[in-house]
Amino acid sequence: MKFKKILRVFINILFWGFVFGIAAIAVVIFIHGRDLPDYKKLATYAPPVATRLYASDGSLLKEYAEERRVFIDFADLPPQLVNAFVAAEDQNFWTHPGIDIQGITRALVNNGLHLLGFDARFSGASTITQQVAKNFFLTSERTISRKIKEAILAMRLERTFSKQHILTLYMNQIYLGARAYGVGSAALMYFNKPVSELTLSECAFLAALPKAPNNREKAIERRNYVLRRMVEEGYITQTDADVAAAETLNINSGFTEQMDEDFQYFAEDVRRQLLNELGRETLYNQGLYIKTTIVPELQHAASAALNKELDNYNSIRGEDEPKLQGAIIVMNPHTGRILAMSGGRSFAESSFNRATQAMRQIGSTIKPFVYLAALERGTSPEALILDAPIVGWRADNTLWKPENYDKKFLGDIPLRYALETSRNVPAVRMVQSLGVENAIEVAQRFGVYPQNLENVNLSMALGSGETTLQRLVLGYSAFVNGGYVIQPKLVDYIQDRYGHTLNTGAPELIEWQPDLLPPEKISTQQPLSDPQSLYQMVSILQGTVERGTGRQARVPGHTIAGKTGTTNDVKDIWFVGFSKNLIAGVYLGYDMPAPLGRGAGSHMAARVFADFMKTALAYETNQPFSVPDGMTFVRVNRMTGVAAAQDPNGTIITEAFKPGQSPNPAKKQNAAQSGPVVGGVF
Repeated sequence: MKFKKILRVFINILFWGFVFGIAAIAVVIFIHGRDLPDYKKLATYAPPVATRLYASDGSLLKEYAEERRVFIDFADLPPQLVNAFVAAEDQNFWTHPGIDIQGITRALVNNGLHLLGFDARFSGASTITQQVAKNFFLTSERTISRKIKEAILAMRLERTFSKQHILTLYMNQIYLGARAYGVGSAALMYFNKPVSELTLSECAFLAALPKAPNNREKAIERRNYVLRRMVEEGYITQTDADVAAAETLNINSGFTEQMDEDFQYFAEDVRRQLLNELGRETLYNQGLYIKTTIVPELQHAASAALNKELDNYNSIRGEDEPKLQGAIIVMNPHTGRILAMSGGRSFAESSFNRATQAMRQIGSTIKPFVYLAALERGTSPEALILDAPIVGWRADNTLWKPENYDKKFLGDIPLRYALETSRNVPAVRMVQSLGVENAIEVAQRFGVYPQNLENVNLSMALGSGETTLQRLVLGYSAFVNGGYVIQPKLVDYIQDRYGHTLNTGAPELIEWQPDLLPPEKISTQQPLSDPQSLYQMVSILQGTVERGTGRQARVPGHTIAGKTGTTNDVKDIWFVGFSKNLIAGVYLGYDMPAPLGRGAGSHMAARVFADFMKTALAYETNQPFSVPDGMTFVRVNRMTGVAAAQDPNGTIITEAFKPGQSPNPAKKQNAAQSGPVVGGVF
């Protein structure tokens, strides 16, 4: 009887202890489970993923990321990698309900023995599911409240999601050092390979990283521990473990930016543009696929041509500082797609992009826009302009006497010859004849100068105004593309992580069929100028390259047009040139304007252009410039503009005349403009 009474009391104690235990657990769950985050959103897990920048040929240029991550679906995770993480982190993962009672008991015993001085490994009891709960929703604070919430969330996750989904969350979210989040990124960072190519030894190494992701000194020890655990759990044999343990781990020294420096200026311009358009969160964390316009072969050729000229000049000056800098930008003149860009000698030394950010005086590269104003008004390319001394007043009431670069005066010369040889005095007379505002208006219309110019004066019409190389190249593009305004284009299209094309203002992608021609260009904008005047200007600029100041820009076997430019004291030198479908601009100068010295000149920029174009057009057939309807071609004497039949002596060229225009009559004099002109405020 006494035994039965004791047994009954013991059973009652167990029963009420169980009831109170359940009640206590219920209270804990009620208290700590009321304000838990919405864990169900993990059903559509979309972790921060690196955005990738690609060249036009599909080659990877650069990654933008705050957390370097490559998402790997469970089906693509190698079984040995999964087994390594389970063996190292949570041996009962496939069977426990989110918390591991057996693991907790084992941890309590081991930790107790460890504290008492016995040879027992100090260990924790958090399951993989608990780590997912903590990493996604909780902090790392060491409090009982946080651990309770972690356990509650873990059990709810287990009831909601499959083990495979939970493991996918864990293996894509966990930090593994070297700025790598998730196993996909870690495989690339440490071993430069995708997870599908990892060896057993490398899988074990990655599985050992969560305990100390930034300490690689004990890499071998940790890897071998994971291999032993995999043997204990039956995932591999002892022989497998021995072979893997003997393998040398070829671990990268750490992630370094591998991007070719040739692309750095372009990539940085893309980054700035998209940061402004998309915002930091989208650009750095949404795993965008960015297809850019850059053509690697052209980029390498452009950088090589620019650096060759800069190195030649700087080597002659030895260790003198500062160093000559420069820029080159290459576009399709019909679309504005930037095919190559270099903003300086070295991005590592200076990230300042001299192609897009440097505002500099453009010198004689302004002249085609001034002369176009005359052509638009019906002036013939062979109209005579007096090349003779002219004196005027500056705005500060001092006399000004412009000179030609050769200090000579040639008398009456054709407009074409004056521009081909970039003579200054005829340009001054042209601006006088047109009016300063009219001369500058064309440069504004073509986007070289802004519309809201202040202090408009003669010097600005002669190239003292400032602009960027990119804007200058865009302006010249209109000469050859029919007179249309184009915008610089760095990106062809952007897709999100799911393959959806983002609306970033880019034109709709059109899928071409093999038997179809490209769609015709449809434009609602009005041309900036009439096609006949534009062609006359292109023809003159072609002459500039063939026999004028741009001879250094010639490319054998190809039709090239362009214009040189030099500012006062040779502080800035330019060349902008184009074929029918390719345009490139080159700028050279010091960052702090200073004379380049004897022997320097626009021929240096023209030489960069030619070096680049010889590579760019090496496998292209020659394409002459398109001729608009209504033009008449007549052979004339280059120095007089008289028909060759009447004046056959000297150089004979072919001139393009509009309807109503014709060669100059023989022995025509321009007496009305003879003699120096005094007066005017310049």
